[in-house]
Amino acid sequence: MAENFQIADKTFKPGESGLVEIPVGRLLTHEEVNLQAKVIHGKRPGPRLFINAAIHGDEINGVEIIRQLLSDKRLKRLRGTLILVPVVNLPGFLNRSRYLPDRRDLNRLFPGLEKGSMGARLARAFYQQIAKRCTHGVDLHTGAAARPNLPQIRVDSSTEGALEMARSFRPPVIIDSSLREGSLREKLSGEGIPVLVYEAGEALRLDTTAIRFGVRGIISLMRHLAMLAPPSKKIQQSRPVVCRASFWVRAPSGGIFRSMIPNGRAVTSKTQLGIVADPFGSKVTEVTPPEDGIVIGQSTQALVDEGDGLFHIAVTRDPDAAERTFLRMENRLREADEEVYHDDIHVTSSEPSASG
Repeated sequence: MAENFQIADKTFKPGESGLVEIPVGRLLTHEEVNLQAKVIHGKRPGPRLFINAAIHGDEINGVEIIRQLLSDKRLKRLRGTLILVPVVNLPGFLNRSRYLPDRRDLNRLFPGLEKGSMGARLARAFYQQIAKRCTHGVDLHTGAAARPNLPQIRVDSSTEGALEMARSFRPPVIIDSSLREGSLREKLSGEGIPVLVYEAGEALRLDTTAIRFGVRGIISLMRHLAMLAPPSKKIQQSRPVVCRASFWVRAPSGGIFRSMIPNGRAVTSKTQLGIVADPFGSKVTEVTPPEDGIVIGQSTQALVDEGDGLFHIAVTRDPDAAERTFLRMENRLREADEEVYHDDIHVTSSEPSASG
């Protein structure tokens, strides 16, 4: 049997679950700001995994991913401890804003300050009371407004166990990305706690494919960590494409922008990604990438200034293989919704990974 698990002012016995509220401060309306978490403490010992969403208040796909996870019956047989925090940045969430009320980015304030600003206190409460108490973590994000992302995992491969976690999540693409100062991932990496950042969809919009990949990925990760029982059957499935670098293709001039290629497509230096035209139609400029890769994000803004980021391209040795991987995974989700959420499916691979 597992031991009791204590968090904030609550103690959970093996097999118990419930809500925890960690006080942070008060808004100008004198309303309390509390960090709310759902704790599921398994009967048997195992890893302690946190899953959080809405560090950026307008990134809501992760909130829906956690909501759907909470209804999954497999969690009744959990090993270890699962801590779910659907909304970290409550002030930003209420304001439908990426940022805190003082316009600061919560994901640049970790590990936070006990007597600092509202954002610093939020960062401190989450970091000390939840994240630092766990052995693994998943931080759910989306692209910014009008910049949808292909489902992808960002990971620091130098953190022990992180790349294996990323592969087990089974996203179409894994980006081995550098750590940003003050981010949750950067601080926990220094503590030796591997954290995956899942990026999919865009701000303030629910994306069905992004949510399906997220739910399936977390279940798959929990099986990898032995928090859930192994599945009853196996199928063949492509492995994620690991990319070591990415870059933005920027607007060559200002004007009206039209994309000609969706996320997930392979591109070469000769691919026409889109066009930028002046309002009078006297000049049309093609947008092309400087090198080969796969499109993992793009702007949907129709009006752009010269230098605006238009397409995010991940560098890989075999872009066509990366595109096929994404299309196979996307088709499988579309064809087997019930299987994705409820059946016991285990994914193995007989295909080599394409990597950049």
